Amino acid sequence: MNACPGGLLMRAAPLAKTLESRPAMSSLGDRNTATLVHLGGIFFGFVPALAVWLIKKDASLFLTGQLKEALNFQITVALALLVCFALRVVLIGFLLAPVVFVANVLFCVLAAFKSQSGDSYRYPFSLRLLQ
Repeated sequence: MNACPGGLLMRAAPLAKTLESRPAMSSLGDRNTATLVHLGGIFFGFVPALAVWLIKKDASLFLTGQLKEALNFQITVALALLVCFALRVVLIGFLLAPVVFVANVLFCVLAAFKSQSGDSYRYPFSLRLLQ
């Protein structure tokens, strides 16, 4: 405890607690893996996210979070494309499928840039199936 002017006592936070409260830095390997998984979703759907998540789900908090986000989003895209396929009967599916594809590319590229810089990315319009 430290005394300060006026007779008040202040408590100094221990250095160890301060360091523990900071978020852990993600390694370059984790950032590269997350980036490749996000970009792989454009071409291969949910397969890259599922494969890497099954292998590395306990690797680090950053990588696990990004793998879950990518997998949740790609499952959402797959469901949206299924709905578009069903709506082909009334000709709306032909109009909605390109919108879903463009949104998939856009959000996957944004997620890849964010994860490469070490920031977590949370996809909008995504079902949160894996928590």
